[in-house]
Amino acid sequence: MDDVFYIGDRVQIFLDAKFGEKEGWYEGTIIRIDPYSEHRSFYWVELSAKARLILGMQQISVFNVKNIKKL
Repeated sequence: MDDVFYIGDRVQIFLDAKFGEKEGWYEGTIIRIDPYSEHRSFYWVELSAKARLILGMQQISVFNVKNIKKL
C-alpha cells in the first residue's frame, strides 16, 4: 500500500472474520502511531460514534496496513 498515515487522518479500518458478525469496514481517526520496526507500526484509531456503538469499544490498534485506508 502506498498510503502514508499520520495522526489526525480520517480512515476506515477493516475487521475480519475474527470479529464474527461485526466483520466489515469502520470509520475513525488515527490518534497515535507506535513504531514496531523500521517498516511497520501500530496505528491506534479512535472509532467514530457509530463504530463505537456497534463494536462496544472506543479505540483499536491496526497493524496490517491492508486493513486501513484513508477517507
